[in-house]
Amino acid sequence: MLTSSGLTKQHGDRVLLDGVTITLSPGRRMALVGGNGAGKTTLAEILLGIQEPDAGDVHRPSGLTFGYLPQDLPGTAAGSVLEEVLAGDEELAALAHRLTATTDALRANPDDEGLLAGLGEDQTRFEQLGGYAREAEAHRVLAGLGFATTDADRAVKELSGGWRMRVALARLLVARPDVLVLDEPTNHLDVDSVAWLERYLQEWSGALLFVSHDRDFIDAVANRVVELAGGTATEYVGGFAEFVAQREERLAQAEAAAAAQARQRAHTERFIERFRYKATKSRQVQSRVKALERLEEIPVPTRDELRLRFAFPEPPPSSRVVAELVDVTAGYDDEVVLTDVNLVVERGRKVALVGPNGAGKTTLLRLLTGEIEALGGSCTLGGRVTMARFAQHQAEVLDPERTVLAEFNAEFDPAAGDATPGWSTAQGKARNPRTVLGTFGFSGDAVDRRVAELSGGEATRLALAKTLANPVSLLVLDEPTNHLDLPSCDLLEDALVAYPGTVLLVTHDRHLIRGVADALVEVRNGTARWHEGVPEEVLTPGGSSTAATPADETRSRPRPQMHSSRRSERSAPPAAADTRRRRGAPSPRDKRRAAERAERRWEQAEAEVSELQRQLADPELYADPEAARGLVARFEEAKDRANDAMEVWERLTEAAGDP
Repeated sequence: MLTSSGLTKQHGDRVLLDGVTITLSPGRRMALVGGNGAGKTTLAEILLGIQEPDAGDVHRPSGLTFGYLPQDLPGTAAGSVLEEVLAGDEELAALAHRLTATTDALRANPDDEGLLAGLGEDQTRFEQLGGYAREAEAHRVLAGLGFATTDADRAVKELSGGWRMRVALARLLVARPDVLVLDEPTNHLDVDSVAWLERYLQEWSGALLFVSHDRDFIDAVANRVVELAGGTATEYVGGFAEFVAQREERLAQAEAAAAAQARQRAHTERFIERFRYKATKSRQVQSRVKALERLEEIPVPTRDELRLRFAFPEPPPSSRVVAELVDVTAGYDDEVVLTDVNLVVERGRKVALVGPNGAGKTTLLRLLTGEIEALGGSCTLGGRVTMARFAQHQAEVLDPERTVLAEFNAEFDPAAGDATPGWSTAQGKARNPRTVLGTFGFSGDAVDRRVAELSGGEATRLALAKTLANPVSLLVLDEPTNHLDLPSCDLLEDALVAYPGTVLLVTHDRHLIRGVADALVEVRNGTARWHEGVPEEVLTPGGSSTAATPADETRSRPRPQMHSSRRSERSAPPAAADTRRRRGAPSPRDKRRAAERAERRWEQAEAEVSELQRQLADPELYADPEAARGLVARFEEAKDRANDAMEVWERLTEAAGDP
């Protein structure tokens, strides 16, 4: 159990923590929430020993293991994806290395009884630590986080930052530390991977502390919520829904108590004022004066953040059809990413793009923004359509040496510096940059802070302000809630709902999608399908594959009809089945059966490995060196067969997921 008491931490004039007490015990899954800059990351790093508090204590029992996923990784691993994931448990990794070295040495010196004895001891310890199952577990975790089977052998340094974060997360999950701390773990995940991670962490037996703004994720995983505000931490039992209800009840009680205290104070002050100069009441007056001095004011949690509003300028007019894709094939050079895409986006629609990472969501956005051209078909924007795009890493390109105001002004006049020139909207209305920044949470002296001093959420708010301040008819937003706190996510949701223009939204935040979107585009298996509304089975897939059924395909067509004869031919299930039979291609049912047979073969191979490792763990075996050498050889062959069977099962499982 990790415990802390009386933690205090101050940065300059800002008090981040003031007497905070936290207890993390096995089975406790605690979500840490609070405003941007409230000190959530600071508290997590103090608990882990990365930072030191100004006052207070943290008790970490000896032998307790820790795992930490920060918002930004400090370096790049040198090995392959699988090697990096398996290296998370240092003792197991060292044992695995020693077992490999001993096995190689035995091949050269088969009669060395010392090597055989050492191998037996290491085999026993490796089994006790669950080492023989860890590689299979690593493959399962990587698959859940969106990695293809072939990615296991890729070098980590070849991956993008988001995928490297997934490798780091997989490493922690496979290592299973006693205390796991995750800072915004869903920022680099798609909705499929978030749903898988939820299910995985629901069974986490150790202590878990995570920072997140994703309501659905908090609700699914947490059994405690700790709100950090004003330097104090308040703990609530339950998930996010219980947290909201209990916090509102607490706020109402505090406001009622403060109001009652104010009435009592006013009554006492009136008595003092009335009888201050009356000699017969002097003792009573003095008694009430002392009572007022002793009266401690009841603090009321502030609701100031709820009064802020993200304000988007009114969009200029545009044509009814904002974007149209007809029979589009898209990709890069010789690599085709999307085929047979037919979509129409009309003015005023709020459309969310969902699907696994790597399926083509970014490619589709780049088509619509004109960054790439279609390899086939046509992709056109409507007349008078103006566009603003918020990229996923937009906050990272801000100039850290500028002030907030100077960085914002540079969007309109790079030479403006800290000046505050008025600039106009498309309707000719003058707007002051300070006023605009105020709507994004930067008011008063906050506009004079350096960008380098901003938290991740504050930098994201500034990047959003720069992107969204200009009046446009089409907003393209790629993960706009990354690093935002919960109040800011609420404000963004309200602003997007009120925005009369068109929105294309890519986000892993399912709460935001439900609140804003009126249609989904599911990008999966090399194409894109339109779904009216927000079908829950598309938004929160139940498994690794959520291929649409024929009924889904019928429901997923865009409302404006295009090439109806060709589309009806493609969507007719009987014709598709006939075509498969004529070509001799396996049906989905055949693929599922093949995957099930492969899974049974894999289970049999794993059972053989388990039986052999049980025999290898018997100390009496090593009294007969010849028998031990034979069993070691059989064990190595069985492991190879099990790995081959697992790869076949994974390949057939992926194929069975294709429509």
